Amino acid sequence: MTSAIKTLQRVDLKLEVVVIPVSDVERAKRFYDGLGWRLDADFAVGDTFRVVQFTPPGSPSSIHFGTGLTSASPGSASGLYLVVSDIETARAELVDRGTEVSEIIHREGPGQSPVSGRDPQRRSYRSSASFSDPDGNGWILQEVTERLPGRVDARVTTFTSASELAGALRRAAAAHGEYEKRTGGKHDENWPDWYANYIVQEQAGGPLPT
Repeated sequence: MTSAIKTLQRVDLKLEVVVIPVSDVERAKRFYDGLGWRLDADFAVGDTFRVVQFTPPGSPSSIHFGTGLTSASPGSASGLYLVVSDIETARAELVDRGTEVSEIIHREGPGQSPVSGRDPQRRSYRSSASFSDPDGNGWILQEVTERLPGRVDARVTTFTSASELAGALRRAAAAHGEYEKRTGGKHDENWPDWYANYIVQEQAGGPLPT
């Protein structure tokens, strides 16, 4: 007797939206618009249902808030992480937009007490700052310069906006400039390959070319 073996192909499960509870939809809409986030949708069905969607710059995931979406208490969302490559620049932009943001802190290790200022070595996951929306939903800026192994699929390199790709190209250009200095200033004819390898390794959290 033979039995058929069915091979199941894995289906990607992509986190697309996080719902945050707010008490005043229009006030929340003004706040997130003021952050410079992209307004994707705002539609209502009668007086009992309304959904507003915003997406942070360069983010593959969005937020929803509105009416009839959640029974959670307004302002009860916390620990919403926004990963940035340069926490000082990200914080300065938010402050410039009128957002009240905490000072930057860093931790020497998991569970250790916070220390004022950015991590001197700019180690990933060490530096953070925080802010809240008008209801008190809490956001955390976290600086990540290199991913831990296994956190990103090394076979996939994606960008969600032109500005995100431009940032990766700028970092690759700066690193390649240092590389050319170390090689005597000679023009590297294979710079596109060097750039491509740098960008792929950076996003996957792998070793960067030197």
